[in-house]
Order: sequence, then C-alpha cells, then structure tokens
Amino acid sequence: MNHKRVERIWRREGLKVPQKQPKKGRLWLNDGSCIRLRPERPNHVWSYDFVQDRTHDGRVFRTLNIIDEYTKEALMIRVDRKLNSVDVVDALTDLFILRGPPEYIRSDNGPEFVAGKVRSWIAAVGARTAFIEPGSPWENGYCESFNARFRDELLNSEIFFSLREAQILIEQWRRHYNTVRPHSALRYRPPAPEAIIPVDQRPVMH
Repeated sequence: MNHKRVERIWRREGLKVPQKQPKKGRLWLNDGSCIRLRPERPNHVWSYDFVQDRTHDGRVFRTLNIIDEYTKEALMIRVDRKLNSVDVVDALTDLFILRGPPEYIRSDNGPEFVAGKVRSWIAAVGARTAFIEPGSPWENGYCESFNARFRDELLNSEIFFSLREAQILIEQWRRHYNTVRPHSALRYRPPAPEAIIPVDQRPVMH
C-alpha cells in the first residue's frame, strides 16, 4: 500500500477532498451566546448545569452543579427535589458573597438560566452571561465533563434512600473531588487541596 494506490482508489470511487472551511474568530454570536470563551484565570468563567437522579422510592431530585472552569473546582452542588430560577439566584448569591462574582457565567438555554430575574441579578453584580447554542452541549464542555464524572463516580454507584442522604453523600463527594481526587488537566493534583501544617511548624501556645 502506498500513496499512489490510495489516490487511484480514491479517484475511482469518486471521492473528493472537502473544501477547506474558512477560519472563524468570533467569540459571540449575534444572540449573545458564547462560542470560544476560554477560561484564563480563577473566577474568570464559571459554568453551571442541572443533573437529575432518583432516590430509592423513585422520586426525582435535581442537583445544580456550579464549577470554576479554570481551577476545575466544584464550587457548589445544591440538591433538592425541585430547583428553579429562584434557587439559581440563591446559590449564586451565596457564592458571590464567598468568592466575589466571576466575569462570565456559562450555561445552556434552560428556563432556569435564561429567566429574567437570573439574568438581571447576574448583570447587577457585574458579571456576564454566556449561553451556549441550543443543542450544542459541547460548548459547555467543562461542566458536561464534570457532570459525567459526577454520574459515573457517585450517582451510578450509590442508592439514596432519602433526599437528606443524597445531600450528605453528594457534599462528601464534592469535598473529595476538590481536595483529594487528582485531575489530569491539573498535572494530577486536586483543584483545591487542603493545606496541612506540619506538627513542627505549628505555633506553640504559651
């Protein structure tokens, strides 16, 4: 097999090399959705999304997952039977108080995220919304990747007998994800490892 034979078979089958597509340098579409927004530093781009699961009795619960795309830290996983735009605002408010607002918040076009009260609140604190194109989850790849790990490592392996049990186990998993679990994108370090002070360096109390 050599390149001449490949070319001969290629021509015989009537195949054609697709025309080269022009490069695109746009960051935003006309409707304000994000295309190539890349996180460059902590608190630059957050993203959030919902994940759904069930307790042992078959009742549905939802989680609101909020991550910092640059540090890969899971900032919050809020768990409840129902989560709406008011819950989104409450969760963001708690995080804004603790960490300050990010520059951008990326999400899909779900009703909880495009609601007027959510967009107004985000704008009021000086952040910007970045909505992905409808039907294009890969544009929210950081959060989609986190959601997949969240489901594979916890939701698919645990039976939750109550909502409270789900809340406790999910928070334990979030802390482990942030402080212990290695991430290949971070050179196999956790996003927010806990600081440990050696015994011989601790201050002596008199």
